[in-house]
Amino acid sequence: MSLSTLSRALARSSRSRQGYLLGGHGVFRAPLPSPSPPPSPLLPGGEGAGLRLVRRYLTSALGSRAAAANGAGKVRDGRSLLANSQSRRLFSDQSKKNFPKEKEVPKGDGSNKSESKSGQPNVQEKLLKLFQDSIGPVFLLGLLLATLSGSSEKEISFQEFKNKLLEPGLVDRIVVINKTVAKVHVRSSPSTKQNQHSDTSITTSHLPGQEPPSKYKYYFNIGSVDSFEEKLEEAQEALGIDRHDYIPVIYADKISWFQEIMEFAPTLFIVGLLYVVGRKMSISIGGGSGQGGRSIFSIGKAQVTKMDKNSKNKVFFKDVAGCDEAKQEIMEFVHFLKNPDKYEALGAKIPKGALLCGPPGTGKTLLAKATAGESGVPFLSISGSDFLEMFVGVGPSRVRSLFQEARECAPSIVFIDEIDAIGRARGRGGFSGGNSERENTLNQLLVEMDGFGTTAGVVVLAGTNRPDILDQALLRPGRFDRQISIDRPDINGREQIFRIYLAKLKLDKEPSFYSQRLAALTPGFAGADIANICNEAALITARRDEKLITMQHFESAIDRVIGGLEKKNTVISKLERRTVAYHESGHAVAGWFLEHAEPLLKVTIVPRGTAALGFAQYVPSENLLMTKEQFFDRTCMTLGGRAAEEVLIGKISTGAQNDLEKVTKMTYQQVAVYGFSEKVGLLSFPQRDDGFWMDKPYSGQTASMIDTEVRELVAKAYNTTTELIRKHKDKVAQVAELLLEKEVLHQDDLIRVLGERPFKTDEPTNYDRFKQGFMDSEDSKSGEVDPSSSVGEPVPT
Repeated sequence: MSLSTLSRALARSSRSRQGYLLGGHGVFRAPLPSPSPPPSPLLPGGEGAGLRLVRRYLTSALGSRAAAANGAGKVRDGRSLLANSQSRRLFSDQSKKNFPKEKEVPKGDGSNKSESKSGQPNVQEKLLKLFQDSIGPVFLLGLLLATLSGSSEKEISFQEFKNKLLEPGLVDRIVVINKTVAKVHVRSSPSTKQNQHSDTSITTSHLPGQEPPSKYKYYFNIGSVDSFEEKLEEAQEALGIDRHDYIPVIYADKISWFQEIMEFAPTLFIVGLLYVVGRKMSISIGGGSGQGGRSIFSIGKAQVTKMDKNSKNKVFFKDVAGCDEAKQEIMEFVHFLKNPDKYEALGAKIPKGALLCGPPGTGKTLLAKATAGESGVPFLSISGSDFLEMFVGVGPSRVRSLFQEARECAPSIVFIDEIDAIGRARGRGGFSGGNSERENTLNQLLVEMDGFGTTAGVVVLAGTNRPDILDQALLRPGRFDRQISIDRPDINGREQIFRIYLAKLKLDKEPSFYSQRLAALTPGFAGADIANICNEAALITARRDEKLITMQHFESAIDRVIGGLEKKNTVISKLERRTVAYHESGHAVAGWFLEHAEPLLKVTIVPRGTAALGFAQYVPSENLLMTKEQFFDRTCMTLGGRAAEEVLIGKISTGAQNDLEKVTKMTYQQVAVYGFSEKVGLLSFPQRDDGFWMDKPYSGQTASMIDTEVRELVAKAYNTTTELIRKHKDKVAQVAELLLEKEVLHQDDLIRVLGERPFKTDEPTNYDRFKQGFMDSEDSKSGEVDPSSSVGEPVPT
């Protein structure tokens, strides 16, 4: 619409409003004069004619509403509306760029930034939630309105209209909607010819869109328009109504959105229900892996964790310690991906895969994360169990999807954690059964790693702690060319790991002060165990409301990890407590006077969660080879508790059950595995870890011979231990009474009672390294750190 047309329309509308007020109230008060506003930049030439008309229209409209509401009240000034930048922009014909954008007030919590980054998912979730919350109430409200809508209007026939409405003169006008329904507007009282004439004049003076004071109460169907007009004209002629006073008939085309919506309501409801159910299924299927919901239509696509050079919270090789050889092997893959020309010039090809194998907690996954941080190429990580699903065929599809994505961003690295979930050896002789889906997934993995469609540029890393159960086709060169073994770290490796974790703690001394000592006291501990000790020490410090972590806290943490939670409130009778004291005293004395036994560090009768009513702690050597004499002395030391109960108390108890398990296992290894028995000979029958044998690799006679030899060796060791306990009976009693008094004894206490050990070794043990570290520290205080109050042998993990 042009500006002049808009001006004329606004002027007519303003005059009509004034006329309506004069007719309705008889009095009209013009709006109060107001000072003219400054020139506006909306129109050229300051305040143009169009803007003045808009201002006059808004002023008159607001003033008319005020007059209609308050009679002769004050008229509200319309300049406040025009002063608003949004209103000025609405009535302006200039470009939006001429108006400065309003500054957004940032929120204190920085929510604008998060909304700008993830605004689209939030909007979708909000719309979905709004749809779910409103579909039910809207449907019920529609049914309610449809039920109540029929109560205000009544359907009648044409004969009833003629006799009850037209003949008494109650009809004001008739509105025909869509040429099908006639709506009858009635007056509050019957009309005469004069009333009809005056009403007609009043009606004609009304503007379009303003209805006279009448009510719509009745309606009827007209069939066709021609027949309706004929019937209505005949009825009015029969009643003697003058042609000039005929009932006005208005034809209108209207769309009832409510009825239209109600017609499509069932369809909309079904579609919405299917949408909600589909969303629920997409969220529930595969949503437990932490990668978000997986759609039912994309269930065959592998959901991988992808990292690149721009990823945050990276792990680097400097954060990995205790596995220098494995780290060197992995770094070759990284160097090849970064500088392939150096190797290709010599004709070398990068290995296609490497298998990281080792005990739990040794850092296989951490080393893979460091590879992702150092490589600078896309790194795709997925778990072996993520390939398997409840639907058949999903596993192979996800393998294809994974390698397709890896080839698209080559050179890249794929890491499959816990690959034994899909890489187990395939069944033979019809024993596969329900594992066919896993085997199909394995077959697809074999093809993708080294098949006809294999392309270069994709390196596959995998981690497992069960390499012995993997399929041989998976381990051959061309697939996993290298098997990188990550064992538990030695004392130097543990020291490096402790330095990494101690650097993150608040200590009373430098991390180097603790790293060597703690490494000497934790033989056999993996990286995860060391991280747990450091965390437990920090928790114990916080529990005691102290500010810095000391050696005492680390000792308590190691006790907590090895022995479990201390049970201070456990009720123990005096007889049981005395039995436990003599049992632990027997272990201590037997180990003290045996040459190849492990040196004792600490003995206690305080009950703990996993160590029954008491336990003794040692610092075992980390020798890779053991002799027959070392096995025998360790067996005697383990039986020292049962021998002390028999010799000093005269009764044996069930407290030696765990000791007997260890003795049985060690002795069977000597006879059946290491060939230490002269009767059985130089034979080795390694036992499976799961303890399941389809058939034993030896005869029943050999099995009987092994059992007899084991029983004789255990009896020999027990007799030797009993003689040793009888020889040092008084010292066993002294240690037991001191243990009943103090509950915890360290090596210094045993030295005061038993004297120095009669055996000296040429090479320093872990305990010697521990003590030497304190001797070298000139600034260490004897009251702060007790070198003998430490722990040794960990619980096997």
